[in-house]
Amino acid sequence: MSITENQNGKTVAQNKKAYHDYFVIEEAEAGIELFGTEVKSIRQGKVNLKDSWCSIKDGEIFVNGMHISPYEHGNIFNREPLRVKRLLMHKREINRLFGLTKQQGYAIIPLSLYFKKGKAKLKIGLCKGKKLYDKREAAARKDAVRDVERAMAGRQHD
Repeated sequence: MSITENQNGKTVAQNKKAYHDYFVIEEAEAGIELFGTEVKSIRQGKVNLKDSWCSIKDGEIFVNGMHISPYEHGNIFNREPLRVKRLLMHKREINRLFGLTKQQGYAIIPLSLYFKKGKAKLKIGLCKGKKLYDKREAAARKDAVRDVERAMAGRQHD
């Protein structure tokens, strides 16, 4: 997994599947409650967001299904790779997201994980699921853009 630079800091992992399966309505940033060996493993890029989602329980927001591989030199301090991790957000933001997910059927999905000023941050998105025909339409649009770019590139070399 490659670590890339963005405006927020170092992006460690991205959930590309989320953009394929969902319409992202809104984005928010949350801190993550982690242990030391988990942070070291994340810094090495050994994290997977593919099948992760967020849940809200008792006024707190948690990320489920985020896989952080055990740190090689961590021995007894390593935690369960798929353990549920608490996200750090203001109560007002959590309650607003909770209201939207209950009323309108949205889901909260982790989009990317990055470091900002030395702290691990998770970009979460308020998402609405795509239907199969939406996915086909998006793929067709992407192919059309790619074909146009190829045609333009071919003309420049002539």
